[in-house]
Amino acid sequence: MKTRRPLTNHFAICIDNAEYPASLEKHKIYRIIQDKDAEQDGDLRVIDESGEDYLYPSERFVMVDLPRDIVRVLNKSFSQGLHQVS
Repeated sequence: MKTRRPLTNHFAICIDNAEYPASLEKHKIYRIIQDKDAEQDGDLRVIDESGEDYLYPSERFVMVDLPRDIVRVLNKSFSQGLHQVS
């Protein structure tokens, strides 16, 4: 059973999906889960196309600041995706 992750307000756009074409889409917005240890190593914990979080090199992403109402809509759409049956 999957555990629910806390909602986050951190988002990034993938700018380089080389080596990860099945896991990342170039120019797509991804949710980022804060992970201080990963960040110290130059990585980001990203919820990728599998719906799971994995570490990727941070240089493959550009962090974005989004307006609060857009963050709310994105977080709601991500949480609704957790309830869908594959």
